[in-house]
Amino acid sequence: MDTALLDYELPPDLIAQRPLEHRDASRLLVYRRDSATIEHLVFSDLPEVLADELVVVNDTRVVPARLRLRRASGGEVEVLLLEKTETDGLWEGLARPSRRLRAGERLGPVELLEPLGDGRWLLRLEGEPAGEAPLPPYIAEPLRDPARYQTVYARRPGSAAAPTAGLHFTPELSASLDPVCVTLHVGLDTFRPVTSERLEEHELHGERYRVDADAWARIAKAPRVLAVGTTTVRVLETVTRTEELSGRTMLFITPGFAFRRVDALLTNFHLPRSTLLALVMAFVGIDETRELYRVAVGERYRFYSFGDAMVVL
Repeated sequence: MDTALLDYELPPDLIAQRPLEHRDASRLLVYRRDSATIEHLVFSDLPEVLADELVVVNDTRVVPARLRLRRASGGEVEVLLLEKTETDGLWEGLARPSRRLRAGERLGPVELLEPLGDGRWLLRLEGEPAGEAPLPPYIAEPLRDPARYQTVYARRPGSAAAPTAGLHFTPELSASLDPVCVTLHVGLDTFRPVTSERLEEHELHGERYRVDADAWARIAKAPRVLAVGTTTVRVLETVTRTEELSGRTMLFITPGFAFRRVDALLTNFHLPRSTLLALVMAFVGIDETRELYRVAVGERYRFYSFGDAMVVL
């Protein structure tokens, strides 16, 4: 697939810079695949558009992973913690600027151990992460309440970014839908842009996931499943194929993919040239997705992490 198909025009003022006062007040574009019809609702209407779908969410919790540090020379370095390794105190992280950094260098609580390429480092962290919420670079405004970059059902720490489709849920709305929780810790794969000319040439590093046995029992027998977010999709389709309830998923979902367990998808509007947009195109169709995004821009939906949502039934 030519990655140019993942491009679209977006006016900068449609990039949401802050969450709405009420989580479920965001807009909701409803697309019904069987009739190719579109409705424009608000997120609090979600229960009314669902039928017998079992709602499945990603309960990962974002760690305060953005560390603003200084070298001994006084130069500023930003370290974004990506993933905790199986060895105590060791993490993989992104360091910027990375070119002049050296193995063995200390940056406050961080010791750089080994360069992994593309700005990634194996590093040792003293104590637990105590930085800032790792907001995406397209959000220029500071976040007043760090809790707004967490879902209301977040409980398992480990993510370098929020599973943003879930940010629209309030405790009341979540309770009314009785969702099943799975876990995928969001890392480099989710937010790294596609830079190759062909989508198939893009490389994944893998992300850790976990599903409890009782949760999978409910998912496996459900007549229909609504996945909340692209990360949830990857967990469900991975477990369906491997029957492994925990591990590391390398699943790269692109157009032509055969979905085995996901019947409906709730998601935000994603960046151009992203694997997340490619996954949506795999579920909805390339031309159909491009048209939905054209409609969303025309209707002035808010885009990206703090933006509005779309549900595909």
